[in-house]
Amino acid sequence: MRTLGAHFAIVALSSLLTVGCTVQPLYTPTASTGVSSPATLAAIHIPEVKDRVGQQLRNHLIFLLNGGSGQPANADYELELNVSTSSTKLLTINPTNEDEPTAEKVTVTTKYKLVRVSDDTVVSERRVLATASYDVSGQEFANIRAERDAENRAARDAAERLRAVIAADLKRAGAI
Repeated sequence: MRTLGAHFAIVALSSLLTVGCTVQPLYTPTASTGVSSPATLAAIHIPEVKDRVGQQLRNHLIFLLNGGSGQPANADYELELNVSTSSTKLLTINPTNEDEPTAEKVTVTTKYKLVRVSDDTVVSERRVLATASYDVSGQEFANIRAERDAENRAARDAAERLRAVIAADLKRAGAI
C-alpha cells in the first residue's frame, strides 16, 4: 500500500511540474511577427575578422545563418566577433624524450556582441568556447597541419554553438 501512495505522489508531482513548463519550439513562426527564426537569423550581418581562425568561424557562421546565400543586403542585426586561439599541451607519453607533448588541445574563444541596427541596442553579448585536440608527432609539417586542422574543427564547432546561442538570444528578446 505504501508503494501505491509513493507512485501516486510521484505522478502528481511530475504532472504539477509539467504544468509550469515553458519550453517552446525555437523554429516556429511567432504569433506577433509571423516570421520563423531562419528568416531572422538570415538578417544578421557579420563584419570581416582579421585572423585566419576568425575568418574560418565567420565563413561557417554565415553559411549556417543564411543557408549558403551569403550576407544579407539589408541586415537587421550586426554581429561583432572577437576570436582568439590558444594551444595547450595535454599529454606526454614518452617522458625520456625531453618531455615533448604527444597530444595538444586548441581552444577557440569567441566573444560576440549582437546589435540591432535600427536603434543600436545590444541584444546579447556572450562568450563561446570550442576545443579540438590533435596528436603531435616527430614531423614538423605534420604537426603544423594537425594544429591547423584542429583550429578549423574548433572554429566550425564554435560557429555551430554561436548559431544556437544567437537563436536563443533572439527568441528571448522577442525577435523570433
